[in-house]
Amino acid sequence: MKSRFPQRSAARSAPALVARMAVVMACGVALSGCSTVRGWFSSDKEKPSEPVELTDITPSVSVARLWSVDIGDGEGRLGSRQTPAVADGRVYAAAVEGGVRAIDLQSGKVLWHFESDLDLSGGPGVGDGLVVAGGLDGNVVALDAASGAEKWRAKVTGEVIAAPAIGLGMVYVRSNDGRVTTFDAATGERRWFWNREVPTLSVRGNNAPALGPGFVFVGNDDGTVVALSATDGKPLWEQAIAQQEGRTELDRMADVDGTPVLDGSVLYASSFGNRTAAIDAPTGRPLWSSENGGPGRVAVSSDRAVVTAPNGVVYGLDKNGGSALWQQPGLTRRGVTAPAIHGEYALVGDYDGYLHWLKLENGEFAGRARAGRKAFRGAPVVVDGIALVQNVNGELTAFRLGQ
Repeated sequence: MKSRFPQRSAARSAPALVARMAVVMACGVALSGCSTVRGWFSSDKEKPSEPVELTDITPSVSVARLWSVDIGDGEGRLGSRQTPAVADGRVYAAAVEGGVRAIDLQSGKVLWHFESDLDLSGGPGVGDGLVVAGGLDGNVVALDAASGAEKWRAKVTGEVIAAPAIGLGMVYVRSNDGRVTTFDAATGERRWFWNREVPTLSVRGNNAPALGPGFVFVGNDDGTVVALSATDGKPLWEQAIAQQEGRTELDRMADVDGTPVLDGSVLYASSFGNRTAAIDAPTGRPLWSSENGGPGRVAVSSDRAVVTAPNGVVYGLDKNGGSALWQQPGLTRRGVTAPAIHGEYALVGDYDGYLHWLKLENGEFAGRARAGRKAFRGAPVVVDGIALVQNVNGELTAFRLGQ
């Protein structure tokens, strides 16, 4: 079974939906409001609701800003976490009020712009020559990756704030009502769907499906990960990352809200319930579980798994056993994004437009840069040594580490 996974290089009522959106958006504001309710990691000298102030650092790595492009506005009102997608030297980015743009990765030159009448809150995803994005009204639009020409449109049952996954001749769309709907990549014809009930209270985030050979891996708002057959959506296995425990709905929040990460034959997933797990992807057999985790995706290097806790503390875990090797509390309550691996560093953004590079070895601050004064919510994306970050004001900025 292991050989099947090649190694990688690096409908609920309207009133109920409105009520749920109000609660989860309140929890998703720039200061990571859900974490501040409990006052995690506060001291007598700190107010539990205030972010930690940044301290001066002595940089050990230089950071160069390459280019910046205005993608469009609208994300700041939604509490979603839009991020760009990259393929074949092109960056594809979408905005609620800006359509979709294709940008040259190296130069930042805009290659094409699809002006849309849709509120594109989810995406984009890229693959098989397509760029696909979804909207608040459940519309899904597929574009030709080379030209930006519209290929087809489809409709799903709920708003889309996650990037569609594209591969295996299909487009996999996860809507915020817990449903995964699959379309033929060439025609847009619906093939199958799978549904999971969503808890009353959950994190408002962007959990895209992850694809493996014949598998679709989906993180759920009830703290589980499920593996579906890519051809017909049949569940193959299910594994709990965190349990829904506690007396209140807030206590029971256990969302696996970051896309599961497939590294070789091992699947990594993290939960708002402060748990991270490694799973044998073909069988669903748990390999290890850690008591450190968060709602965003896991960043995986050669020997580290890096996660951001709901309160903003960043943890470096042993990739093979899950033990915590280091923690960085210097970003507590700063609305910290999920991490990405950028060279020998873990990269995160915060609510005030700062980016922070942490040493993978020990979690120490190595570099810092600022890209405007607006919050980052989506995790950075790193391709070919270039880090891409998109803030809630629609600014897409590229950075490279110096020599």
